[in-house]
Amino acid sequence: MVWAGRVVVGSGFERANFSSGQGELQGGGEGDLFPSSHPRQVTCRAESMVHQVLYRALVSTKWLAESVRAGKLGPGLRVLDASWYSPGTREARKEYLERHVPGASFFDIEECRNAASPYEMMLPSEAGFADYVGRLGISNDTHVVVYDGDDLGSFYAPRVWWMFRVFGHRTVSVLNGGFRNWLKEGHPVTSEPSRPEPAIFKATLDRSLLKTYEQVLENLKSKRFQLVDSRSQGRYLGTEPEPDAVGLEPGHIRGSVNMPFMDFLTEDGFEKSPEELRAMFEAKKVNLEQPLIATCRKGVTACHIALAAYLCGKPDVAIYDGSWSEWFRRAPPETRVSQWKGGKA
Repeated sequence: MVWAGRVVVGSGFERANFSSGQGELQGGGEGDLFPSSHPRQVTCRAESMVHQVLYRALVSTKWLAESVRAGKLGPGLRVLDASWYSPGTREARKEYLERHVPGASFFDIEECRNAASPYEMMLPSEAGFADYVGRLGISNDTHVVVYDGDDLGSFYAPRVWWMFRVFGHRTVSVLNGGFRNWLKEGHPVTSEPSRPEPAIFKATLDRSLLKTYEQVLENLKSKRFQLVDSRSQGRYLGTEPEPDAVGLEPGHIRGSVNMPFMDFLTEDGFEKSPEELRAMFEAKKVNLEQPLIATCRKGVTACHIALAAYLCGKPDVAIYDGSWSEWFRRAPPETRVSQWKGGKA
């Protein structure tokens, strides 16, 4: 279903309370949603309704601080610190133990992944994810808020947001501005670890939000999906090396478009407005009414593309989980484009 350039997928709507909209979608069939309305009124109401039927992808630091102060954290609301940093830089778990949002648990993305895969940060199994988040006190009825401590404002949090969604959990949000702005605004922190009561979480993989190597390879011929790469321009073009990578040269999948994830954030670390984000997609000739696959190096910053599109009303962006880490090692040479050392990757 498409309304004014925004997409609602399938017949089942996600829970309401996205952005500032609240309340369930009301009305009968699609044909009589706006009887006797002017076309412009229909457009405005339709856009408003799409905002309502999508669960809010962002929560503000003020909202979370008020929730903490009101004692709302518990089985119905859990907060996760999903920080991760390159080896030899910052120590995410150590920083969590020193200070974090009161009541927040540490989500270790190194533990919640497929450690047997030769590629980086691949999704765990349904059972593995369910067990991991269940031990963090998260059930299928929990609203999960994710943040990280990156200086950009957000880096790994959108990955965890997507992980919950790909495993069938819709009530998940990213803390807009991240821990950087939580601290800047003077909200409370604690060094006390969270010890939630374990819960039962049932994970059901939503394959529509996940793409494999074989599917992306097939898409080079069918071109059913647009492909967007979220890495920096230099890594995408192959003029800059992949950081901390052994045996992995830079470059990109043939036919992909480059939209560096940092550009989705303001200088202060907040997500840009839906209007700004939509203009960015339009500038790259990415059509949000058409299917879209996001990629990067290891399926992490690609989730920023999924989040940005979601904020524009498109909740169905799929992530190529193996991304460039897998593609470089498996794909035919003619499908890899790079300026690295003056030649192809």
